[in-house]
Amino acid sequence: MLHGAQAGVLVVSARSAGGQRDEAGITLFAVAADAPGVVTRDVRMLDGQRAADVLLRDVRVDAAAVIGTADAGWDILEAAADYGAALLCAEALGAMDALFGATLDYLKTRQQFGVPIGKFQALQHRMADMYVHLEQARSMALLAAVRVAEDAREAGGGNAAERRRAVSAAKYRVGQAARFVGQQAVQLHGGMGVTDELPASHYFKRLSTFELTLGDCDHHLARFIAQPGFIDGEVA
Repeated sequence: MLHGAQAGVLVVSARSAGGQRDEAGITLFAVAADAPGVVTRDVRMLDGQRAADVLLRDVRVDAAAVIGTADAGWDILEAAADYGAALLCAEALGAMDALFGATLDYLKTRQQFGVPIGKFQALQHRMADMYVHLEQARSMALLAAVRVAEDAREAGGGNAAERRRAVSAAKYRVGQAARFVGQQAVQLHGGMGVTDELPASHYFKRLSTFELTLGDCDHHLARFIAQPGFIDGEVA
């Protein structure tokens, strides 16, 4: 759980009815972090941010702790996760944009054989590939943000299916781009790309963590494929 050890209240999802994989039967609870039976272990992630392993042992709460309606927390949980994933896509886009700019500046200033290494055509091609990934990620991140905003704005609930499709497509495409742009930037910086002295290594670590947060590329690809309308003839 991100920043779980610093939180005063934890939102806990628990199965209160139904089978293991049923969407119905999930209830959300607001649990005080210092409640008896709650144990958190603070850890530092690859990118320097904080997370926590949370263990619940015989934790008891009253009815007032239920968020929303009992047995109907899945839709809230999924919408919140999609909202978070869309925000993460926007953050990753900003990190990639900054990393691309830093790499371009490095190629213009780092010299080899008496000329800036940005003069070498092979490195120009790699920068062009990074730019394509960046712009495709930008388009998908914007689409996800629009769909999440539309879903939240519409009275009585928006189009959840469109939100799911857009968010999973964006998380997958931005995740691919984050990996490609991050790895290329580190390689183009050479050995300096993995040192703490340059921003490149910090952006790379953050992008690596992004891809694993709120579902990795494989998870969101499978989720996108599972949405109604993906297969020809299927009704959305």
